Amino acid sequence: MRLKLALVLLAFAPLSHAAARALDIYFIDVEGGQSTLLVTPERQSFLIDTGFADSAARIVAAARDAGVKQIDYLMITHFHPDHDGGVVELSKVLPIQHFIDHETVLPGALRDAGTKAAYERYLEVRKSHPHIEPKPGDRLPLTGIDVKVVSSAAAVLTKPLEGAGATNAGCGASAVPPRDPLENPRSTGVVVSLGKFRFLDVGDLSGQPLFDLACPKSLIGPVDVYLVAHHGGPDVAAPALFAAFKPRVAIMNNGLKKGGAKNTYETLHHVDGLADVWQVHKSADAAEQNFADDSIANLDESTSHWIKISAHADGSFQVVNGRTGQAKTYPP
Repeated sequence: MRLKLALVLLAFAPLSHAAARALDIYFIDVEGGQSTLLVTPERQSFLIDTGFADSAARIVAAARDAGVKQIDYLMITHFHPDHDGGVVELSKVLPIQHFIDHETVLPGALRDAGTKAAYERYLEVRKSHPHIEPKPGDRLPLTGIDVKVVSSAAAVLTKPLEGAGATNAGCGASAVPPRDPLENPRSTGVVVSLGKFRFLDVGDLSGQPLFDLACPKSLIGPVDVYLVAHHGGPDVAAPALFAAFKPRVAIMNNGLKKGGAKNTYETLHHVDGLADVWQVHKSADAAEQNFADDSIANLDESTSHWIKISAHADGSFQVVNGRTGQAKTYPP
């Protein structure tokens, strides 16, 4: 009887160990673009954007740290070179299994030579792989986590996510016009959940679509971690956005001289309930509004440290500054 019980316990031990694993999120320094690597408790890899053309080595370094040898799902939020530019080089060193995006670029956006060239190179890589074109409300086929699409191709959710839908008292003014009216408002955004933990990444979503997720009602609801849209640019600083998403922690993925607008930093200093802001880079534009150096991964452009989050199903998570190695734990 004891032997049978021991065998049963051993049989369930690997499953219990897997269930206790964290969702790891690496916010990779790509000098003001985006590349965010998520590794699920089942060790599936989900990469959101690939940064600029020279970003591959930095993504590979994060993948190696996470112990993954391929990208199971790559989602390109929108077709700008600081988001899809690194695909070609990355595909040469890390196999990419599935592609997720909003399919096309508006003709007006293709008038920009850099956008056109990066998009055409991206299509060459994507054409020989499975491709998903999700709509708001769809779930992406990752296991162990729930990934809900909240925006894509200028469309957003038409009804609140579960637990969301509260009227946003911070809404008053109309949407701030986007700095780029073509591709940024078409960004594909997702809410990633592991149990009670929730992470929001909407790429460079801005203008009316971003506003519609927050006003007059919050269609997203509270999140634990919010990657501030559009690298913290001046068009995403509206307090109503933060009042809608109610993040416990905000991540800024601006570069030293790209994104990180001073007015966005000023807003962040006054967000109710926001425990901390972690910066991938110090912002030259934000000047004295930058947060403490302890919460900044890169103080200048001579380094490329990441910020890493390890999240658990009970809603607790830990943030590690890759530069200092210091960590802070947030309870459930």
